[in-house]
Amino acid sequence: MKNIIAVASGKGGVGKSTVSANLAVWLAQYGAEINAGQSLQVALVDVDFCGPSIPVIMGGGSILSDKDNKIIPASKYGVKYISIAFFLQNNDDPIIWRGPRFGKAMEQLFNDISWGEIDICIVDLPPGTGDAQLSLAQVVQLAGAVMVTTPQEVAVSDVRRAVNMFAKVNVPILGVVENMAGLTLPNGEILHLFGQGGGQALCDQYQLKMLGSIPLDMKVREGGDKGMPIVLDKDSAVCQAYDGIAKGLWAQLATSQENVAPIIEN
Repeated sequence: MKNIIAVASGKGGVGKSTVSANLAVWLAQYGAEINAGQSLQVALVDVDFCGPSIPVIMGGGSILSDKDNKIIPASKYGVKYISIAFFLQNNDDPIIWRGPRFGKAMEQLFNDISWGEIDICIVDLPPGTGDAQLSLAQVVQLAGAVMVTTPQEVAVSDVRRAVNMFAKVNVPILGVVENMAGLTLPNGEILHLFGQGGGQALCDQYQLKMLGSIPLDMKVREGGDKGMPIVLDKDSAVCQAYDGIAKGLWAQLATSQENVAPIIEN
């Protein structure tokens, strides 16, 4: 498995899981555009154990066991994905764990899954700077992290803490995605419900790459509820935003030293 990328935020509610799923689907559906005409093999790992929403956004799915007793991940839209939600007896069961269990569970999601050849793996982290983030940095060699924020200061301030946390564990920040950046009204006016400029200000402060801004669009929510990520609509304004984000991320990876050798062998 190459190019393991954490998608992180300091604050919940900024759309991190939605960004993770749409980015993974974009890479699987249109990756040939950035990979010299060759499609990409994409994995999506949901390590937000207390709020695992990737199966909902991806439209469900199921897991199986292979002849070696490894788990075959769910697969949809060209993405192989796994979540702790697949192992719960009931969908609404809570995960009530102490810190050490996070690391063990993460290790299993990478090493006990029959992933096959993977070119790029998107990891959906929970918000914050605690056990999950530290455990992931210890379990796998990350090519880098993508920070997700909304424009307002209350979100950006928490992302600053996450940026500093990744610096302490030597994980490079590949760029920033500003989500919910503005709502386009029927008359063409853009309504900045959550303010504006926060993502760029964060990039300026830490000399980070601004990968792109994603507008508010009701179809994002509708697609997530239906299990049909919005990037499947190639002509949508949101998908066009992901075009720029994915291409910028790929360019950042091309200059990173962490993406040379395989990280995990199955």
